[in-house]
Amino acid sequence: MHSAEFLTDLYEKTFGENNFNNSPKALYEPVYHIMGMKGKRIRPLLVLMANDAFGGDVKQALNPAFAMEVFHNFTLVHDDIMDGADIRRGEPTVHVKYGVNAGILAGDVMLAYAYQYLCNVPQQHIPGLIQLFNKTAIEIFEGQQMDMDFEKRTDVGEVEYLKMIEYKTSVLLACSLQIGAMLAGASEADQKLIYEFGLNLGLSFQIKDDYLDAFGEAEKVGKKIGGDILNNKKTYLFVSALNSNRRDDLLALLPETNEDKKINSVKALLEESGAKQKTLDKADELYRISQQSLAKVSLSDDAKKPLAKLAELINNREF
Repeated sequence: MHSAEFLTDLYEKTFGENNFNNSPKALYEPVYHIMGMKGKRIRPLLVLMANDAFGGDVKQALNPAFAMEVFHNFTLVHDDIMDGADIRRGEPTVHVKYGVNAGILAGDVMLAYAYQYLCNVPQQHIPGLIQLFNKTAIEIFEGQQMDMDFEKRTDVGEVEYLKMIEYKTSVLLACSLQIGAMLAGASEADQKLIYEFGLNLGLSFQIKDDYLDAFGEAEKVGKKIGGDILNNKKTYLFVSALNSNRRDDLLALLPETNEDKKINSVKALLEESGAKQKTLDKADELYRISQQSLAKVSLSDDAKKPLAKLAELINNREF
């Protein structure tokens, strides 16, 4: 067994330079920009940790781990274009720095590279990896469309919202874990359990992300606080307030054009309606469910300990 620190260091030594300092410059410079922003590396780390837990050769899992990071960053580039976001990880977003067309094309080539790195494994694993990854990618795109559709609606319920974030965010964490397990030869039952662990951890992760977008610190989060509020995003916070006795007050704030006033007023309402606390409680509940799935995986407690520790860090994060 290797520590998360060892696996992170191995990943950074292999892909720290991000492999995209290529030509033509106009295509790859935007890719190099987004991949050079050191994110949390959660998805590649989950690939490596699951692979290690099941006794795999982590060096064989490095390329699929990088594929998950490339794919994740591809989705961020296109999401930022659709959301009109200016800042990502404290840096200008790709489309702000290089233009929308460059951002679209950069995302396209990143998707192609994700498949290339995913398939750089022993031949027998490729069909299963492709099937899982295709399913995941389709769900992510469906989740993104649901997210955009929700921006035009004021009747989004909690069940709908949870399905949207399951697709948009959770499935990639779950996929990363299953890929690592699959490469290590884990049983189908254990692959299913490790997937469920990642799925509920991902739900908890996204709900905490919703919370931090409104109530986090900009310096820690790496982006402007209140972006979801300004875009009328149907986050768990928003949906909870929408289905409270403060619904009409919340709807009245949606057309507000003064950004600071809108952010501050909505944040106050989220707190007064109980949505703020409900959001934290839901994130904790889903985290506990994820731990129940991990507990059922047929590995020793020592083998599962690094994954449990990482999940705890994700749950307690402030960024």
